[in-house]
Amino acid sequence: MDRTDAHAALRGKMDFLTFQLGGNDYGVEFRKVKELRTLKSLERFAADGSIISGVAVSRGVIMPIVDMRVAFDKCAAAAGPLTDVIILQLESCVLGMVVDGVTDVVGMYPEQITPIPGADGEGECDYLLGLGEVGGKRLILVDIDKLMSIKRERTQQRVA
Repeated sequence: MDRTDAHAALRGKMDFLTFQLGGNDYGVEFRKVKELRTLKSLERFAADGSIISGVAVSRGVIMPIVDMRVAFDKCAAAAGPLTDVIILQLESCVLGMVVDGVTDVVGMYPEQITPIPGADGEGECDYLLGLGEVGGKRLILVDIDKLMSIKRERTQQRVA
């Protein structure tokens, strides 16, 4: 989904899976979520990376595991009982995303979502949909397809 499609989708009510990461609350489109697992419940192998913390098998699907805790804080705490893996169906693949903990599923209307201050929707922050406000809680809403494709796009641009 490109940025225009993402904003068009915000015209109606959208559901977001909310999670915590480094003391902040985030949300991703619920329709991208295949399942939720605890980190310890995944059959993992080849787990020697930092941000890409390995590969796991879930329901017969082999997928990379991206540890967002390390991506946001190089000194991330060790996994605990509340550490969750959000298994996402992206446009290009299935992957697991490690977060501090999943908190809720919330529905939001466009009037509850404001642009990120200082972000023009292009460049470094084009993966941010905006800030959501639900029940007095602020959520950073992420276009997960864009976020997970940043490195690949930048690498391809350098090669071209």
